[in-house]
Amino acid sequence: MLDYDVAAIVTGGASGLGEATVRALAARGTAVSILDLDEARGAALAAELGGATTFVRTDVTDEASVRAAVDEATSKGRPLRIAVSSAGIANVENIVGADGAAHGVDLWQRTLAVNLTGTFNVLRLASAAMAATEPGEDGARGVVLNVASIAAYDGAAGQLAYAASKGGVVAMTLPAARDLAAVGIRVCAIAPGLIETPIMGAAPSEMLQEWAAQVNPFPKRLGRAEEFAQLALAVVDNPYLNGEVIRLDGASRPS
Repeated sequence: MLDYDVAAIVTGGASGLGEATVRALAARGTAVSILDLDEARGAALAAELGGATTFVRTDVTDEASVRAAVDEATSKGRPLRIAVSSAGIANVENIVGADGAAHGVDLWQRTLAVNLTGTFNVLRLASAAMAATEPGEDGARGVVLNVASIAAYDGAAGQLAYAASKGGVVAMTLPAARDLAAVGIRVCAIAPGLIETPIMGAAPSEMLQEWAAQVNPFPKRLGRAEEFAQLALAVVDNPYLNGEVIRLDGASRPS
């Protein structure tokens, strides 16, 4: 089991899945760096949790920004051992819209830039920092956990860009784990289904009920961010779990 008296970075850490993971790690005594673009929420969360929890405004698509955030995490006097990439954007656009217009290239490129290239950016830079640390038991140096989506497998109409970006996260999990085996770094991903987050909370209650009804067979509700964080820590805890993508969706499948 990984010692939690280490440093960790969590992208998208100011809200939703990332915030829940930050809280779970901080509760274990980890020195967490919250990486996010939302300065108000990120700074407020760091102030609330206190201790060794800090906020670093970070654009995951920008190499210099991620490097600075990783440098900040490694300056806490503890080895960087945990990196969780939950920063991402979601959107809906059909290949051919109701007005006959083709899917925008800008939207496609932006979605892949944040969700896929941003995840890769954090993976490579965090891994390089982990690789420079002293190994622990079995030569272990850390774990990288990326956030995919069930859209990678069961993407709906209008989710082309989003599904492609998350499909890329799924596809790079195993080769990344194999690449990093040489330096003792594990790589896994979680593919969440419909999780109740602040973005979901903005939707009308009738829509939330409709989404919850799509979860089948049990439990028939939206997932909770805390349940994602619980699984994230389970991945961190299990030293033999590597190269795996785990669905967290209440067995939800297209009807």
